[in-house]
Amino acid sequence: MLKHAFIKGCGSYLPEKIVTNSDLTKIIDTTDEWIVNRTGIRQRHIAAENQNTSDLAIKAGENALAHAELLPTDIDILILATTTPDKTFPATATTVQSKLGMKKGAAFDIQAVCSGFVFGMSIANSFIKSGQANTVMVVGAETFSRILDWKDRGTCVLFGDGAGAVILQSTRINNSKIINSSILSTHLHSDGSTNDLLFVDGGPSSSQTVGHVRMAGKEVFRHAVTNLTSVVKETLEANNMTIEDIDWLVPHQANKRILDSTAKKLNLSKDKIIITLDRHANTSAASIPLALDEAVRDGRINRGDIVLMEAMGGGLTWGSILIRW
Repeated sequence: MLKHAFIKGCGSYLPEKIVTNSDLTKIIDTTDEWIVNRTGIRQRHIAAENQNTSDLAIKAGENALAHAELLPTDIDILILATTTPDKTFPATATTVQSKLGMKKGAAFDIQAVCSGFVFGMSIANSFIKSGQANTVMVVGAETFSRILDWKDRGTCVLFGDGAGAVILQSTRINNSKIINSSILSTHLHSDGSTNDLLFVDGGPSSSQTVGHVRMAGKEVFRHAVTNLTSVVKETLEANNMTIEDIDWLVPHQANKRILDSTAKKLNLSKDKIIITLDRHANTSAASIPLALDEAVRDGRINRGDIVLMEAMGGGLTWGSILIRW
């Protein structure tokens, strides 16, 4: 029998403070109409001054444990995808590990910006398939508001804060037949030659500052549509499927124009796309698990559904996960 990973439970958390587009018009030269037309975003959640990324991650992790009906001591590995860690070191995941009450295994951070959750799920899948872990928690958590230039209307309107968590457990495959729901495949890519398209102009090694997000919007848009379309096609081909086989697409929530353009290129019905962008904005590594948790809890995603997740982030990095829920 071969081991495979399936999603046992999920959870999410959003800070209480909501900043609407109208609120932003008071601090920068913009309008609600301009933001909605260009991005699809109407509001975003912003962490309180005393809330760190770990605080958001802990809440999401607790909710995922409750949904999965598991204890923190059941977790073997905790993977935290984030671009906004509490500190340069130690890894924010170790803070989450301690405060959740996880007593064994290991906890570590990964950094692939908006693709971080997809990368984390791929790593978790490998741990389980290799037999190194039975139960893995993957968290995407960001306080992206801390690295925004609030005078740059081209970037500050795009992002929000939040966290989402997923718990994977091992199941078994007998005679090559998948008995339970499981991760079918993961696909990861990066291209470091495009670093200057989306980055933060700071860092402990280069400038000893935190820095702010900088983005070449038109180029990022072009790469996003091309790369996301390509990785979806790669995923379908690897699983001998067509786009009609997909029940739900849970994409990284970056920009509605990117979502619409990608769906058009794939000939995918918009009714099959889970969208939370209008209320959450772009929460980087947290965006997919936030959207996933919402769709699971409101009953759209059900056991047996074929769910495709895809993301692209700075690096550029991009990837996908195909799941039989």
